[in-house]
Amino acid sequence: MFYEPADADLPSEHDWSTEKYLNHTPQLFDAVRQAVGPDTHLLHDVHHRLTPIEAARLGKSLEPYKLFWMEDPTPAENQEAFKLIRQHTTTPIAVGEIFNSIWDCKDLIQNQLIDYIRTTVVHAGGITHLRRIADLASLYQVRTGSHGATDLSPVCMGAALHFDTWVPNFGVQELMPHTPLADEVFPHDYHYDGKGLMHCGEKPGHGVEIDEALAAKYPYKRAYLPVNRQQHDGALWNW
Repeated sequence: MFYEPADADLPSEHDWSTEKYLNHTPQLFDAVRQAVGPDTHLLHDVHHRLTPIEAARLGKSLEPYKLFWMEDPTPAENQEAFKLIRQHTTTPIAVGEIFNSIWDCKDLIQNQLIDYIRTTVVHAGGITHLRRIADLASLYQVRTGSHGATDLSPVCMGAALHFDTWVPNFGVQELMPHTPLADEVFPHDYHYDGKGLMHCGEKPGHGVEIDEALAAKYPYKRAYLPVNRQQHDGALWNW
């Protein structure tokens, strides 16, 4: 299913209540787990919205539903905060889609405060630097889970899949499908098999081409991610 969160020329606004979120989310996963059974992996993206102790509470409340991971539970600028989360929950933690280098994730990995590192080829210095991060992570049994949203082009996905086939401590590859139009502009031979597996391309390079003539027909169109406002006072909050 195609999903593009950047949905408007100017940011759309959503309401946010941490209290309601913390109460609702466990109920949501209880219903989903009952519907899909024990063998389906469930993942949850918190979008940096919680304080460390709130994230700890959420992780603890989600333990009965055995999540594959809880992503970005709190802003990662303060990496010490993840110690507090780790002390209170065994729900696996994933972070790193906005990290730029091995130094951004060194302490989180070495202190075993995360279970999945989500750095990407395009944000974290290319394949060579991403390999450095993965090698460090492998020493601490941290697996990869590279970001794969639609703000990263098919070129990045092609490179990511080649990286994934090499990395010994592979965990999972995120996939948000691009629009059919984007796929036409970036013809590629990697593919999703419909059974949970991605297959990297076998053409030269990363298996992704760029149709520049077709791309020229579609000028830049501005699109922003939404913003959240706190329900109680209207203050801006992490989306």
